[in-house]
Amino acid sequence: MGLTTTSRRPARTAPDRPRTGPGPTLPPRCRDEECAAVNDPAGQPEPADPTHPAEHVFAWLDDEAERRSQAGLVRRLRPRSATAEEIDLAGNDYLGLARDKRVTSAAAAAALRWGAGATGSRLVTGSTELHAELEHELARFCGAEAALVFSSGFTANLGAITTLSGRESAIVTDNYIHASLIEGCRLSRADVAAVAHSDPDAVAHALRTRRQSRALVVTDSVFSVDGDKAPLPELSAVCREHGAGMIVDDAHGIGVLGEGGRGAAHEAGLTAEPDVVTTITLSKALGAQGGAVLGPRRVIRHLVDTARSFIFDTGLAPSSAGAALAALGILRDEPQRATRVLDVAAELVTRLRAAGLSTSDPDAAVVSVHAPSPEQAVAWATRCAEKGVRVGCFRPPSVPDGVSRLRLTARADLTSADVDACVDAITMTAPQDAAS
Repeated sequence: MGLTTTSRRPARTAPDRPRTGPGPTLPPRCRDEECAAVNDPAGQPEPADPTHPAEHVFAWLDDEAERRSQAGLVRRLRPRSATAEEIDLAGNDYLGLARDKRVTSAAAAAALRWGAGATGSRLVTGSTELHAELEHELARFCGAEAALVFSSGFTANLGAITTLSGRESAIVTDNYIHASLIEGCRLSRADVAAVAHSDPDAVAHALRTRRQSRALVVTDSVFSVDGDKAPLPELSAVCREHGAGMIVDDAHGIGVLGEGGRGAAHEAGLTAEPDVVTTITLSKALGAQGGAVLGPRRVIRHLVDTARSFIFDTGLAPSSAGAALAALGILRDEPQRATRVLDVAAELVTRLRAAGLSTSDPDAAVVSVHAPSPEQAVAWATRCAEKGVRVGCFRPPSVPDGVSRLRLTARADLTSADVDACVDAITMTAPQDAAS
């Protein structure tokens, strides 16, 4: 797009942030002397030795692994047991519904009635009456015209972005968007510009100077690293001024923000707007699995016909659909759960700051605590686990500003004693140079 953006502060670009649109194309045939070897078969290198050992093909991965190890960026799977006694501040079970017997019983009942899996894609055998009911209830709860359930929040984002853009479109994104949104932009073949974080003026400039007639603004509602909210009303106004649509990933807003946990997009009055599409996940506040796109009926019809991550993917398992439907009913009946999440987040921040630690502002359920380095962040998280509290550990390249963090998630089912234990574990194990 060749956009140059003017923002209130420089954009901080993560190594994998999308900056332009379509990927590289094959170059034209070289004609100058420097490219003679390309055009002259006699100048071509010798073909590869067919006896080259097969084990060398991926040998370069060892160098990559060593590089990550030296940078303190090795990641490990840590399977948890079914009876883990740690207090969980690392997962995204914001409402404490993943183990609620009403939710797990609904999941089991759905599996017994409909089977363990969906058996096929949604357009073949993978759509059950349960999927249709979940879509209807999600749209009704959030105030959207229609909804479409995907197998994950990731695939929902891929489907929404790729089908609502294309080569003839411009996309403007916040520089801190989630990886699933980044991948959607990469696959869209659109002209993409990533602008300064939470900066409507930068978005306006990118839209004003675009070359394409169609445009799309893509943002999280609550950013997953620090838990800060996007300025959705201001971004919507900018989109209206410049004729752009908007996709809002409300993964961390649904179940926490807005009236009764209806989400950040609902809180901003956007879910029923004809130029706004919202994506959500069913695996965080609703404690299940899957994702969904909510928006105008014409958008949902378009997704059914064209979204490859919907058409060519096996449908969401009935057990997950049943669990999400039960969790949605609980949230509707017990809206105080959403309020409790915000109260816990605010208390964690107040007490951690009082201990001298640097934290993000508690806009939603996610709270981050700055760590001095990637290595110290990992060691800090390990010491917390030894104290009985599991916390998240975010390091580059997962963080857009390069700062390592402990990532905490408030939960509605944490007691006062739980919060005391969490604060004690984090403050007692903090590195000496972690204080703000």
